[in-house]
Amino acid sequence: MGYDDVLLEAEERMEKSVEVLRTDYRGMRTGRAHPGLVEGVRVEYYGSPTPLRQLAQIMVPEANQIVIKPFDPSSTAAIEKAILKSDLGITPNSDGKVIRLTVPPLSEQRRKQLVAQAKERAEGARVSIRNIRREANKQAQQLVQDGEIGEDDFQKLKAEIDELTKKYTGLVDKELEKKTAELMEV
Repeated sequence: MGYDDVLLEAEERMEKSVEVLRTDYRGMRTGRAHPGLVEGVRVEYYGSPTPLRQLAQIMVPEANQIVIKPFDPSSTAAIEKAILKSDLGITPNSDGKVIRLTVPPLSEQRRKQLVAQAKERAEGARVSIRNIRREANKQAQQLVQDGEIGEDDFQKLKAEIDELTKKYTGLVDKELEKKTAELMEV
């Protein structure tokens, strides 16, 4: 592993941390309906947990309604059960072929709870990025000990790793800001 490999691996892992945060945020409920709320719900389908988006078509015909049309009508009951078990807090209505979810408006208290959850998730992403920085610095130190790079290159590599860390923690902060604004808009 060389100088560039350490940087590239650190950047890829930091990017994944930010992407995981974005995915988490897509699944967080706001006052509006959107497919991301239910896409990741895992449904017990023929003995294995399967993401809902693989079992059904998810549509948003109105601002406060999600319509789920299973590809296999026999999976409707399993999908309903999975939605009830999820932490969405929405009760599904089914006619046997189509499942409708009415997304109620959020109360001020619930919005604040969701903002607190968003902050926790953002902090988790920041911690992950800092751990990646620490590991990359250890790898850089190992390169010096193995004689693959000199002390000047080591200092330069550490500075580049710190720049990556600042860049990706900044992205986490922007994502948190966007999600907070989205949650608090009435």
